[in-house]
Amino acid sequence: MTHILIAEDEPQIAAFVARGLETAGYRTTVLEDGGEALARATVGDADLLLLDVGLPGMDGFDVLTHLRARGSAMPVIMLTARTSTKDTVRGLDAGANDYIAKPFKFDELLARVRSRLREAAPAPDVTITQDDVVLDPISRRATVSGREVELSAREFALAEQFLRNPGVVLSRETLLSTVWGLDFDPGSNVVDVYVRYLRAKLGPEHIMTVRGAGYRWD
Repeated sequence: MTHILIAEDEPQIAAFVARGLETAGYRTTVLEDGGEALARATVGDADLLLLDVGLPGMDGFDVLTHLRARGSAMPVIMLTARTSTKDTVRGLDAGANDYIAKPFKFDELLARVRSRLREAAPAPDVTITQDDVVLDPISRRATVSGREVELSAREFALAEQFLRNPGVVLSRETLLSTVWGLDFDPGSNVVDVYVRYLRAKLGPEHIMTVRGAGYRWD
């Protein structure tokens, strides 16, 4: 469950925010002073920090500055009654991800929480893996048993078709259309040629010939 720290020394506001977040499905921990907030945020088991500026002991700006100095990338939304541009700029320059002025509507706060959590979410793994072969479509890198192999643009596109469709027989017509963007030419052997290239680079055991039908990644 997503864990949100609420560093707020006004009990009514802290209770209001905690109750709303818990109703929305989040786990919360309320902290009442700056030193406690910094110590708890540094532990690293929370996903986001709602940080009031006017905290006792250590104000929100100092908490944020120390938190970022310790290498924490936790999303921080600052809550404050201070609405001057100077204070907003100070908070953002210190490393705040967002800044919301009091009084605020809870729906707006919740929307900002969701937005900051989405931004902090790790990027999905876009690599394609089959057996010992891994393709990364973004970097256009291919590895076999951890060893990088060089693939041309056409070889990579053909390999991607096979790895995205394991166990499926892909006809020459289909591959010629999807990889080369060409209508089928019964006299062309370009697919067969490139299959040979891939077998040499990725391993001959992976791409099987299905007589009269095409090729299949096994």
